[in-house]
Amino acid sequence: MKYTEKFGKTSLEMERALDPGLVHPQITDNDGYLLEKHDSFYHTTKSLLVLFQIMGVMPIMRVPYEKKTAIRTTYKWISVATFWAYIIWGLESVVVITVARDRLGTFMNSSEKKFDEVIYNVIFISILIPHFLLPIASWRHGPQVAIFKNMWTHYQLKFYRVTGTPIVFPNLYVLTWVLCFVAWGLSAGIILSQFYLQDDFAFWHTFAYYHILAMLNGFCSLWYINCTAFGTASRGLAANLQKAIESDNPSLKLVEYRHLWVDLSHMMQQLGRAYSNMYGIYCLVIFFTTIMSLYGSLSEIVEHGLSYKEMGLFVLSGYCMGLLFIICNEAYHASRKVGYEFQTRLLNVNLAALDYNAQKEVEMFLIAIDKNPPIMNLNQYANINRELITSNISFLATYLVVLMQFKLTLLRQAAKNKVNMPPIVPGNVTGTH
Repeated sequence: MKYTEKFGKTSLEMERALDPGLVHPQITDNDGYLLEKHDSFYHTTKSLLVLFQIMGVMPIMRVPYEKKTAIRTTYKWISVATFWAYIIWGLESVVVITVARDRLGTFMNSSEKKFDEVIYNVIFISILIPHFLLPIASWRHGPQVAIFKNMWTHYQLKFYRVTGTPIVFPNLYVLTWVLCFVAWGLSAGIILSQFYLQDDFAFWHTFAYYHILAMLNGFCSLWYINCTAFGTASRGLAANLQKAIESDNPSLKLVEYRHLWVDLSHMMQQLGRAYSNMYGIYCLVIFFTTIMSLYGSLSEIVEHGLSYKEMGLFVLSGYCMGLLFIICNEAYHASRKVGYEFQTRLLNVNLAALDYNAQKEVEMFLIAIDKNPPIMNLNQYANINRELITSNISFLATYLVVLMQFKLTLLRQAAKNKVNMPPIVPGNVTGTH
């Protein structure tokens, strides 16, 4: 049920009675109803948050709007959502550990332990690692995630009070639902492709990977939705900027708009802090899996030619690079829309038509944009932008060259040993007369 259906239409008189002044940007504990009513972002993306709760990925909880508090989203280590996450994670751990032990046991008992076989087993064992790091990388940052969600909730009410119009996220409701199904559908497709293309990939092994890839796809969807929402909020703020300039007191309105923009920039930074460990591990797993998959496939092609096994590894590496591209590309567009495009809008303002105070506020606005760049940063570990893609490709090429040189050295050594091997002369074999 959408929030408009849940709360109904509110007249202007009721709005003013609940929120005297209607333009004061401060949020108080008495604003619980208004926070819930104007939290369009939560209501349009609720499906993905519920999916994360069901999967035990991020057990944050929503505070009922009847309670008089400005905190709408909370995280507690002892709650219904976290207890459910503990149970789900424990059951999944049994399956993941069983599959990991079986893969290791099969490899250790194999008579042929070549370097390529080691690489092949490492690929599918490394994909299991994010499951065990979930409590450290995701749950531990639950309070920061709650702060980020509350920032979004507060920002939308402030935006409405300052501009007089709500932030509208067109198509985001349907898009979020579609991404929920795509996350699991793509996970099933990738894992089943490995089952059909890899000779030793048992069907029961697939059950250890579905939820892990669905979690990675879900985090990619979450990143995409947040970046899209940042761009939408920035466009809405820019569209109302001309109204502020043409108002009776443009300098005062520009101050309020500057505060709104700074809040938006801080939210982008908070997104990186809240999910820094999870997306950091995400990028590392993607990089490691991609390079191992590419090496494994190229190595097999050099030695034995193209087969279904190499096609499976190419699918895996293409999937990983696709996830990395989406994250980096969306972060780039969000930073550009909030930063460069908004700054360009300010630079095109006709300062000659403004009074001195308004001109100074435009200058202060530009300084604020310069001092608070809207950068998607993983808690100072790395900036998420298109440069991260090119640097990853550069590292991939370097490591692949080194590994392929090692592979070619092994092949040359094997060929040399075969040539220098003394021929077996009939009659000299032990036991013959």
